[in-house]
Amino acid sequence: MSTRAVSPALKQGRRLADDEVMSGKPNARVVYSTATAGKCAVCGWPQRNCQCSTRRDGAAAIPARIVAKLRVEKKGRGGKTVTVVYGLPQNAEFLKELSQELKRACGTGGTATEEGVELQGDLRERVRDVLTKRNFIVKG
Repeated sequence: MSTRAVSPALKQGRRLADDEVMSGKPNARVVYSTATAGKCAVCGWPQRNCQCSTRRDGAAAIPARIVAKLRVEKKGRGGKTVTVVYGLPQNAEFLKELSQELKRACGTGGTATEEGVELQGDLRERVRDVLTKRNFIVKG
């Protein structure tokens, strides 16, 4: 039989807190904890170096002259081709509405990201036509 000492808390039938468990061992340290002490709940960075405040506002103003840039990517997408429209204003509502219009005009899937709009397939010519009709300056 073991002659291990039992804490008073266990005798009372309640669970021990982390600090109660650690107080009995002089060289013990916490290896893993689910506590978020000092970390931002949104970005996960420490509070003193929070990245949320450095992100751009989702409701930024839309300039009168918009320069949209086009490129085609394949890397990191399992060999699938994606048309990326970037250099757009960082306004979430604007990007969502623009992505909906481009997806309808091209008849394809896609998404609005923080940087711009991604459309499935190589659709540079169709996207260029839609953007020029909206009086955007298109490069690429």
